[in-house]
Amino acid sequence: MIRKKTRTAVEAAPAAPAPAGPAEAPVASDASRSVWTTLNRPFSVGFFLTLGGLIAFALGTAVTQLSTVLIYVAFAMFAALGLDPIVRFLEKRRLSRAWAIVVVYSGFALVLVGLVLLIAPTVIKQIASVIADIPDIINRFEASAVYSWLEQNFGDQVQTLVSDVEAFLTKPTNIATIGKGILQVGATIATTLSGIVIVLVLSLYFLASLPAIKKGVSRFAPARNRTRVGDMTEQITDSVGAYLMGMVVLAFCNAVVAFLLHLFLGLPFPLLMGVAAFCITLIPLVGSVLYWGVGTVLALFTGWLPALIFAAVYLIYMQLEAYVLTPRVMNRAISVPGALVVIGALVGGTLLGLLGALIAIPVTASILLVVKQVFLPRQDAKL
Repeated sequence: MIRKKTRTAVEAAPAAPAPAGPAEAPVASDASRSVWTTLNRPFSVGFFLTLGGLIAFALGTAVTQLSTVLIYVAFAMFAALGLDPIVRFLEKRRLSRAWAIVVVYSGFALVLVGLVLLIAPTVIKQIASVIADIPDIINRFEASAVYSWLEQNFGDQVQTLVSDVEAFLTKPTNIATIGKGILQVGATIATTLSGIVIVLVLSLYFLASLPAIKKGVSRFAPARNRTRVGDMTEQITDSVGAYLMGMVVLAFCNAVVAFLLHLFLGLPFPLLMGVAAFCITLIPLVGSVLYWGVGTVLALFTGWLPALIFAAVYLIYMQLEAYVLTPRVMNRAISVPGALVVIGALVGGTLLGLLGALIAIPVTASILLVVKQVFLPRQDAKL
């Protein structure tokens, strides 16, 4: 028994520690190992970094060259969103979406043709009138008191300047240069018209496939969030469409007021100025103020009294529009604080010019909606 217990005790005793050997080196971490591997292959790392930089530069160049196409796409999408409320209104009247789109674009084409027929003869007539009146304009200028004052103070330099202008207009090479400039202007007009056609065609496709586009956007989200993303997409598109339709309605009201003022005050070209008011007042924030200044200056050529009446009446209308018409027309759009409206318009105009100024407010409203419905509830849920 004693021997058995002794053997058991010996077996249960812990083993003696092994003799201390040389200290083992610590195992290197993954980060230090990757850094060491990178330092061992400098040429391959430099090659891939250079290749990545070249790819980024090529992508930036491609985006720059495609800027016109991207602008066309953005205009077409916003045009589709602006026309979508009318299409859905017609759908509620038991029209299919295809026939509703046909009705909307047919009406839009009639309006566009009417505007072209209204503007083109007036513009051509005015250009021909200016060209025909150039000799009379020069003669009236030479017989005016302003020319006499300039001649008394500057001597023969005024007559030399007039002679140079006449020589420039009569020299064949200069006439050819003017003709090239006119051709460039014509090319610019043709490019603009082709861009308008491209935007109209793209907007037609976007408007026809807008429900499918909304569903496609919601499918990028996880399945558990698709319902919420779909609701937000509907709210954003509805608000953008309501905003654009509201801008068109307000611009039309400005055009009617401008036409009536020019008609009753005896100012020239009331129809043309009404169309100009519609186009200018589509610009957010400053459109009405800009047309008020332009219209007042043009009215001064008729007389100071018509100009004063025009400025006063149009200023009263601007106040009526700001405090009565705009809240009623924009009641379906997302309300955006005034400071954010100004900041968004400045940022959009700086980055994308006129397109940025047009889309700044709906984009700001969309971002504000996402912040209110996604970011703020998450922050409120945190303790």
